[in-house]
Amino acid sequence: MRTKRIAGASVVLTGSLLLTACGGGDGGSGDAAAEEGGGTFSVYIGEPENPLIPGNTNETEGGQIVDALWTGLVEYDRETNEAAYTGVAESIESEDQKTWTVNLKDGWTFHDGTPVTAQSYVDTWNYVANSENAQGNSYFFANVEGYEDLQAEEGKKPAATEMSGLRVVDDQTFEVTLTDPYAQWPTTVGYTAFFPMPQAFFDDPEGFGAQPIGNGPFKADEAFQDGVGITLARFDEFGGEEPAKAEGVEFRVYTEINTAYNDLQAGSLDVMDELPPDAIASAEDQFGERLKTQPQGDITSLGFPTYDERFADPEVRQAFSMAIDREAITESIFQGTRTPAASFVSPVVDGYREDACEACELNVEEANRILDEAGFDRSEPVDLWFNAGAGHEEWMQAIGNQLRENLDVEYQLRGDLQFAEYLPLQDEKGMTGPFRSGWVMDYPVMENFLGPLYSTSALPPAGSNSTFYSNEEFDAQVRAGNSAASIDEAVQEYQKAEDMLIADMPATPLFYRVTQYAHSENVSDVSVNAFQRVEVEDVVVGSE
Repeated sequence: MRTKRIAGASVVLTGSLLLTACGGGDGGSGDAAAEEGGGTFSVYIGEPENPLIPGNTNETEGGQIVDALWTGLVEYDRETNEAAYTGVAESIESEDQKTWTVNLKDGWTFHDGTPVTAQSYVDTWNYVANSENAQGNSYFFANVEGYEDLQAEEGKKPAATEMSGLRVVDDQTFEVTLTDPYAQWPTTVGYTAFFPMPQAFFDDPEGFGAQPIGNGPFKADEAFQDGVGITLARFDEFGGEEPAKAEGVEFRVYTEINTAYNDLQAGSLDVMDELPPDAIASAEDQFGERLKTQPQGDITSLGFPTYDERFADPEVRQAFSMAIDREAITESIFQGTRTPAASFVSPVVDGYREDACEACELNVEEANRILDEAGFDRSEPVDLWFNAGAGHEEWMQAIGNQLRENLDVEYQLRGDLQFAEYLPLQDEKGMTGPFRSGWVMDYPVMENFLGPLYSTSALPPAGSNSTFYSNEEFDAQVRAGNSAASIDEAVQEYQKAEDMLIADMPATPLFYRVTQYAHSENVSDVSVNAFQRVEVEDVVVGSE
């Protein structure tokens, strides 16, 4: 959950410059379907947390559907994860890295036939930013001038409904003024939060969330059904470089990953973007060349409820971190599909440091010394939280066993909530002990692993700071990275911010994912990108 380079005070980002800087088919199978661009295939997902509105979708399950329905201003290269001008933007230009002019390509329309215009973006961004609308991705606009005027306490009206930093120039051009220079801003706008919405959304937000109208390669001709999923149809008037290859894609909701895997083995499900841990050893024999791997821009962490008195002391959190043998877990349970993490940042991002976090190394003696010094009560068990049905129980139990053996602390597994229930409980400060936290990058910038997860401005309900960590010095250091004049200078500032996280340890990094995914014999050209999204527009129903 990535990097490009932009240097200097005067920046003009054009397509080439930007690039350099998260069988089920029923419509046909076999070679004929592939040649005709036909057929429908099925993809495994869990239950989305929210209705399918880009501004309120910041998790992988709903994100997979939203990414099929929309195309961003920029997209991310599938080999390098760098931003590229294959989306709606013709160019994004700036002389000072603070005021950006976005020029749109001609010919893009929403699925209802209405044009995608500069006004579409400005209206959508103002809506998402407005605190009255309680959109989870609101904080992505916090660096746009006038954002603060759209924020108000619950039950009160904001001072404004439009950000002063957004200005429509004409149908194909709009201007964005940031609070501070941000050289990497054009890279961020390929993320879900920045997707445009048509007038139909503002006319009926509730209906739109069930049956969205995007501008991407697939369209929704039916409403999403809770617990079931949704089938999307190819959008033949798609404004991008190529239409989708299949006639449709069915996103099928499963509450248990093992149930989905059984369907994949039986050929009644076509694509899984991850496999159950206990299936990894036999998957190669089962699927052969249809089993593939992809390094992910992600991180799995053990979050700490910093609001809980037992875990309010950073030394307690550091001790727990030092008691975990990450390498043993990755070898015995994940068998090559995870690598141990010793940084808050993914290895696929500029600025990653392999051994940034000393407290992420196993050190049982030091862990016990620190825990004693902090006066931690070892007589009371700790709750270990994770979402149900996604294959987390085995490795979370392994962590519990290590805490018991290395710290003499008993544990209770709390893995009874589905994903759509688990995330809201995090937002409500409902974690009574350490909890499983997963993050797939939104865009390829080091800041994306810092600000959204740990800054005060990203606290729920308008963010992803589920630990409720708050440190003004950290926030200021992240802003210093955002305002740096070059990518290299930004990385240095972000690394200082990461050092603050390592000292405070609101969460402890555990693993990076190397995704193993597989598909049925009914489909080909299947790939999963570093954002953990199936590239559904490329999938061919039938063999090549």
